[in-house]
Amino acid sequence: LQKLIHLLQATDDPLIQEQALITLSNSAAFSVNQDIIRNLGGLSVIGGMLSYCVPKVKEKALNALNNLSMNIKNQEEIQVYIVQVCRNIESAPLNSDLQLAGLRLLTNMSVTSDYHHKMINSIPCLLHLLSEGTERTQIQVLKVFVNLSANPAMTRHLLRAKV
Repeated sequence: LQKLIHLLQATDDPLIQEQALITLSNSAAFSVNQDIIRNLGGLSVIGGMLSYCVPKVKEKALNALNNLSMNIKNQEEIQVYIVQVCRNIESAPLNSDLQLAGLRLLTNMSVTSDYHHKMINSIPCLLHLLSEGTERTQIQVLKVFVNLSANPAMTRHLLRAKV
């Protein structure tokens, strides 16, 4: 895992980055590896890939963060990327794999109300995706909305959102 994280930092080759992120994502499916990746500084390295210009690299980074977000300590570090994730969702092509990867991460990050406030500005975009997206996109958006709607503090923001 340490070598994969170092490889991500050392290369600019999108194909190598994709493969390293896929391997980290698969490794993160095991809870013991989630702690190891965090302790090795992997969350910030993977999070840094979200501003990378190659959509496939962003998508793989979002998938890795999604798997890593099953851990409360990891969520505390991943939450700093929520606004960037929302921007990636908004700028991604409609119904793209990149958009769906971002929505899956938002779903996990919105299970508790701790980070809902970071998603407020994206509610109009989510409503747009609910209206214009394919069934896969709509289902993912609805999962985020179910989580947000469980928080009474979000009621006003959800009901006043302009589409």
